[in-house]
Amino acid sequence: MRVGVHTSIAGGVENAAHQAKKLGCDTFQMFSANPRGWQAQDLTDRHCEAFREARAQYGLTPVTVHDNYLINLASADSFIRARSIAAFRKEIERAIALGADYLVTHPGSSKGTTPAQAIANCAQSLREAADGLCLDGLMVLIENTAGQGSAIGRSFEEVAEIVTKAGRDLPVAACIDTAHCFAAGYPIHTPEGLEETIRKIDSTLGLKNVHVIHANDSKSAFGSHADRHEHIGKGQIGAAAFRCIVCHPRLSSIPFICETPIDKPGDDLRNIRMMRKLAGEIPRNGSESRKRRAG
Repeated sequence: MRVGVHTSIAGGVENAAHQAKKLGCDTFQMFSANPRGWQAQDLTDRHCEAFREARAQYGLTPVTVHDNYLINLASADSFIRARSIAAFRKEIERAIALGADYLVTHPGSSKGTTPAQAIANCAQSLREAADGLCLDGLMVLIENTAGQGSAIGRSFEEVAEIVTKAGRDLPVAACIDTAHCFAAGYPIHTPEGLEETIRKIDSTLGLKNVHVIHANDSKSAFGSHADRHEHIGKGQIGAAAFRCIVCHPRLSSIPFICETPIDKPGDDLRNIRMMRKLAGEIPRNGSESRKRRAG
C-alpha cells in the first residue's frame, strides 16, 4: 500500500516533499498556490527544481496537486467559467513545472443550469484549459463529490461522463474520495456495500481509471450529501470499514492520500499510522527508524 497526506507548501513548494518524507509518506498531495484566491504567483525555476530534486531523492510517487477551490469549470455564468478556465490552465502549467503525476479537480456546480449541461460545460472547460499544452505525463483526475447543493459528480456515472467527454482531447481519469462516497449514499461502511460500490465503480468508470483514493472518514451521516472529513476510524465510516477498504485486493494497489483534519499537532502522522495499522503494515517514519537502528 502507498499512503500519504496532503502537505503544506508554506515556505516554498519543496517543503511539501520534505514534510511528506518526515511523516513517512510514500505519496502525497499538495496545492501549488493559495487554494482560496484567484491570484497566484508563478513558481520560480529554483523552487521547482528544488521540489523535483527532493521528490526524486525521497522516492515519493505519485505526486498529486489539488486545484483551487474557487474553480468551477461547470459554471453557467460565462464570467466565472472563463475565469475558472484561465485559473485551471495555470494549475496545469504549475503541475507540469513541478513534475506532478496528477492534478485533481472537483467537477463544479450546476447552479443556474441542468446537471447534464453542467457536465458538458465541465468537459469542454477542461479541454479549453489544456488546449495547446504539452502535459508531459500529467493526468487530470476528476474527483467524485458528496453531492452537496448543486454539485455535480455525486454519482460515478456523472464522473464517468466527464472523463469520457474530456478524455477525447487530454489524459483524464478519476480520483475517488471515501467520505464523499459515503455522504453521497454509497454504502462503503459495510462489507457487502463495499463490494457493491466497487462493482459500481468498475461498471461505470472502470477501476483501471481510478488513479488515487482520498482516504477520509466522515463526520457526516450516510447519504447526508454533507462534505465533512474526519480522522481515519473516528467517523461514521469507522475503523472496521477502513480495514476492509485498505486491504481489499482490488483497491490495495491504488495510492491512498488522507485529507483528514489537523485538530492538533501530530494528526497527520496519526492518520498515516492508522492506515498502515489497518493494512497490517508496521508504521514507519524517520524518528522510528532511528530508534530501531539505535536499538
